[in-house]
Amino acid sequence: MTVRTPTASAPAPPGKMGSSVPATELLSFLDALGTWRDRRKAELDELDQAALHSPESDALSADVVLAMAVWKAVSDRYELILITWDSGRVGSKETERISTLIWGGLDTGGAGGSLAVSLPEACKLSDALASSLRAKLALEPGDADLAARLRQLRAQVERINDLVKLEPAGTRNAAIAEHHDLDRRVTDLADRNKRGADIGGLIGPLEIDLARSERDLIVGAATRKERAADVARARSLRSELEAQGQAVRSLADKAVATVMPAPRLAVPDVTALGPVPNTPSELEKYLARLDAVRRALGQAQAAYGAVLERRDELAARLDAYQVKAASVAPGNEDLAELYRRGRAVIESEPVELARLGALVTAYQAYLEATGGTK
Repeated sequence: MTVRTPTASAPAPPGKMGSSVPATELLSFLDALGTWRDRRKAELDELDQAALHSPESDALSADVVLAMAVWKAVSDRYELILITWDSGRVGSKETERISTLIWGGLDTGGAGGSLAVSLPEACKLSDALASSLRAKLALEPGDADLAARLRQLRAQVERINDLVKLEPAGTRNAAIAEHHDLDRRVTDLADRNKRGADIGGLIGPLEIDLARSERDLIVGAATRKERAADVARARSLRSELEAQGQAVRSLADKAVATVMPAPRLAVPDVTALGPVPNTPSELEKYLARLDAVRRALGQAQAAYGAVLERRDELAARLDAYQVKAASVAPGNEDLAELYRRGRAVIESEPVELARLGALVTAYQAYLEATGGTK
């Protein structure tokens, strides 16, 4: 079986934690990340369908759930970055917040436990998980021949080499040995391919081993971050939540200004918790409060984002029905009047969702009576 969607590789991130990144670099990165996000979702959807029809579907389900959860964490953070980016209307403070959103930890709680992985690390983890699923399902990327797959394996070996350098002394030698073995196997396959040998049965297991090694190194590095000094972790998390809070408040302001009824959820301000304490007992309580703020921000983002998505969905449906009506019921004055009223609601702010929904439903019902939505 062949997956039609080409496999995607995450774009290189700009800047570093807390630095102000030039707007031109951010624009290029956000464009590339948006393309990667969409392609990866399409790829995962196809892999999910392939896994459901695989004899090993039960064994693969956990990998699919993990891959989807990591993608969701990346997608949610991307949406917050876009809100902060505000179509390029940013100054140094906003670009610093965006840098924090890029390099700060993501909440991957749905992926079997929260990991302190940054957006770039989560993207690499997603690449590794997708590659592993393809290999386990014996699926070949739709746009790749053996030579292209070998190039991807060589790039993966280089990424693993970078990760090995970050391993602590106690595990570094074992990681180096595994990297050398994987490097040797990739080189051997490349040489065999040059000589015209059939490597089709060898490349799949190697892709699995490389994906597993890269995933384990990424997760291992994330776990070590979790075990780092609690004071530093709390300060970092507080900074991330402050940037996230600014983005969610902007999202809430947009929803309240443009949609009615809008949610009336409070968006917590992490600065109200005060400075990070130093004593272990107080620090544990502080971390618990930070976690509560994190959950509340996630709920607020979901609620305010949902009403904006509902507005956009109703607007898209109305326009789609109008295009259909032009072919099956041209010149129908009743449909034209319903469309005019619907567009008037959309173009007014705040948009009355109940009224817009009723107009779209009425338009759909009238169009169905003419056979237009059959």
